[in-house]
Amino acid sequence: MHNSHDPKVLPVRDGVSPSCVVLPSQGQGLLIDFLCKRLPAVGRDDWMRRMAAGEVVSEQGHKAGPHALFTPGLRYYYYRELAAEPAIPFEAEVIYRDEHLLVADKPHFLPVVPAGQYLQNTLLVRLKREFDLPELSPIHRIDRDTAGLVVFSVQRATRGIYQGLFRDRAIHKVYEAVAPYRADLAFPREHASRMEESGHFFRMHEVAGAPNSRTAMEIIEHNRHWARYRLLPVSGKRHQLRVHMAALGLPLKGDAFYPVVNDPEPGDYSNPLQLLARSLAFDDPLTGLPREFISRRSLQALPVSA
Repeated sequence: MHNSHDPKVLPVRDGVSPSCVVLPSQGQGLLIDFLCKRLPAVGRDDWMRRMAAGEVVSEQGHKAGPHALFTPGLRYYYYRELAAEPAIPFEAEVIYRDEHLLVADKPHFLPVVPAGQYLQNTLLVRLKREFDLPELSPIHRIDRDTAGLVVFSVQRATRGIYQGLFRDRAIHKVYEAVAPYRADLAFPREHASRMEESGHFFRMHEVAGAPNSRTAMEIIEHNRHWARYRLLPVSGKRHQLRVHMAALGLPLKGDAFYPVVNDPEPGDYSNPLQLLARSLAFDDPLTGLPREFISRRSLQALPVSA
């Protein structure tokens, strides 16, 4: 069976794996017309340049030219490019590596995978380049704004085994966060709710219905105005910890999305989100041995005023 995540027709280039576009089951005309319509961020002249360089290739290994016809259901591979990309002046630390796994300790602001305006300045691409690991792939993700641990699969042959740990919730994950303190809320506690995508494409929100997200919450320390929390997600919904804390009236310090969107100016790193993926623990499915990884990063000290 063809694996769209295992392209053999184009190699990894400067740490970047080829992207894939699948032609719909119905259509006609020229391939380049379809590409210009489906991926309008790439201009026609740019597609012509890539085709002339042999960088638009079908899953069968055929290089597409400007007169290539639309073939329903066929996959084509190409390299994603950015004309300009913001610099990220922070580096991750690799705290563990073997033939199957790589664990990185990520700084705030560094995206895990290419998306939007980030390509070379992503954790995945940086690690692929640094260690020459073309099959490297994250088996889970954390937000660009969140610091801490990210686990990568080094080789495709065993990737599914480790992905199953996250799918089956066999990973014990612990986060730390700094947020306001409320004396009227009792801790420890569990927050459960139903989360769905909101009208704003990157945000989530709570809605009525059966819960599909759960977070256990504890206080590590606090003063009159702020607290350091230990958060243990039972489920893994996007932005879950941020949404759950904001729902309790405890928005995380530095959160630019919840409860309201307040994006900082580009290049402003002065107020990082105070959320850290502190530790991960699991029984290794290959060896049966227990594993635990702990971030070497820390969050800010508790502010003394509101």
